[in-house]
Amino acid sequence: MAQDEQRPARLRTGRVRTGPSIGDVARVAGVSAQTVSRVSTGAENVRPDTRQRVLDAMEELGYSPNNAARALRNGSFGAIGVIAHQLARTGESRTVEAVVEAARREEYTISLVDVQTPSSSDVTAAVQRLTHQSIDGLIIIRAETATPTMLALPPRMPVAVSDSRFIGHHPAVGADQVGGTQAAVQHLLGLGHRTVHHLAGPPDSGPAELRVEAWRRCLKDAGRPVPALLRGDWSAQSGYELGQRIADEGEATAVFTANDEMATGLMRALAERGIRVPDDISVVGFDDIPLANYLWPPLTTVRQDFHRIGSELVDLVLRQIRAGESLTDYRSAVPAPLVVRGSTAPPPAPRAG
Repeated sequence: MAQDEQRPARLRTGRVRTGPSIGDVARVAGVSAQTVSRVSTGAENVRPDTRQRVLDAMEELGYSPNNAARALRNGSFGAIGVIAHQLARTGESRTVEAVVEAARREEYTISLVDVQTPSSSDVTAAVQRLTHQSIDGLIIIRAETATPTMLALPPRMPVAVSDSRFIGHHPAVGADQVGGTQAAVQHLLGLGHRTVHHLAGPPDSGPAELRVEAWRRCLKDAGRPVPALLRGDWSAQSGYELGQRIADEGEATAVFTANDEMATGLMRALAERGIRVPDDISVVGFDDIPLANYLWPPLTTVRQDFHRIGSELVDLVLRQIRAGESLTDYRSAVPAPLVVRGSTAPPPAPRAG
């Protein structure tokens, strides 16, 4: 190979071009540069075979779209940052899935960071990492223990949060935790249960604490005794272990669990001890995961509309990006209705003494 061919190509400005250009991809794929641009931004109006040729050419040449150049042309990076905590959890994973779907419809990409802990320092570090990746807006799925005043967010950055504690600081979208809990407790009391035990989520979870407060208030308002709180960690394992304790104590006739996974573990523990659901103990969950309808008996549970929450979060960020709307005080409480199935019934009749 000639020595000149080994030298990197130079632009007219005299700067060295260190990688393939959009024109190089277009020539290899046999398409226009505009088509390559549409594929790079995830636009839908490209034929599948054409898209594949462009993607193959990008891979062959090692081409990566230049987000900075795109921002200079369009005034936008076409990307939204998302911060989540514990993606293995149902709420986080399904909300992120909905965010990605909604962003794709608007031709935006998602940059995701799953923080190790919900502390303000970890969330702030995640924000800094994302802003270095060139994003137009930010969605925080759950900040947990962080507070609005503790988070160091870039000024004028469009932000939406799925956390009610940020109301008055950032626009917030979340399920109606209080209304859903009240519906669950009132349903069980309405069936004739004297009180309702609660298998709660971890104390560092905002939604878990909202459900605890609503459960306790609902019982007090009804003049019913408030049983000792039982704490799980969202897992079916913790529900199973606490279910063994409930079976040993033999006092509960109704249990409201803070999520469906713990309800699943609870129901197994009860079944192993010969305690029938709902004949001996009624069980209500929270979330309405797909599995809930296929348990035996099918689980009565509070439905969270994660799809709507994710879509609204993206909409809030885009309204700030595109129209410059000030949505600081905006709050959306997405309804969380009770879905009644086969795991709840009136309490068993008192045994003849």
